[in-house]
Amino acid sequence: MNKLKSRVYAAIETDASTGKGSKRPHAFNVFIIALILLNIAAVMISSVASVEKRYSGLFRLFEIFSVVVFSIEYALRIWICTENPKYRHPLWGRLRFAVSPMAIIDLAAVFPFYVPMLIRADLRFLRVLRLFRLFRVLKLGRYSRSLRLVGDVVSSRRGELAVTVFLILILLILSSSLLYFAEVDVQPEKFSSIPASLWWGVVTLTTVGYGDVIPMTPVGKIISSIISFLGVGLFALPAGILGAGFLEEIRKNKSPKERTCPHCGKSLD
Repeated sequence: MNKLKSRVYAAIETDASTGKGSKRPHAFNVFIIALILLNIAAVMISSVASVEKRYSGLFRLFEIFSVVVFSIEYALRIWICTENPKYRHPLWGRLRFAVSPMAIIDLAAVFPFYVPMLIRADLRFLRVLRLFRLFRVLKLGRYSRSLRLVGDVVSSRRGELAVTVFLILILLILSSSLLYFAEVDVQPEKFSSIPASLWWGVVTLTTVGYGDVIPMTPVGKIISSIISFLGVGLFALPAGILGAGFLEEIRKNKSPKERTCPHCGKSLD
């Protein structure tokens, strides 16, 4: 049984950190990637009323087939996860794996299909569940080196990003509060409260400027101008942080040969 588990692990997992997973995708993983892409295409095409009405039976059969495959894949990953030293314990290891981000995404890819079988739901709720099938595209993160790189960058820079988000929230609340007091007497329907003014704050700080809510008083216009300038600079910070993180991760992932100048032999770090 252990040999079978190891062979399944080697065939399914693409993470070679344990020495057992494959460094390149096997036929099974290529099949799963293709199935995910076909599922996303099916969800998009089925949103066309005439196409969905004509081929609803085929869409339903394809959905059932996909759920069966994804369910088997999820069960196999729960079974073989103990091959990874991080989840070695047969019980607690599997529980830890089950709450990992990728395992939750795998579960979310099939769970909406089973919900109507477990509980009674109205048609509106069922339509929302159908949209949840789009989350299957997140499963591609397991197979895409580029998507994993994004996750690594965000994880390594989470401290700096958290500080930036905190500053943005402070400026958003402060600017919305100031404009509320400046505009409430002139536009009580649009600036009825500070929470209602947050929409203006978001649109202004991000420099989107929909124009549905605008200041009318001179003080409000001055505040809005200042906030617009601050928003340009503040929202550029996350881009700079992520850019620096990408450069660092790319340099880190390069082999020693790639980090050496081919002409002089000196390190490029």
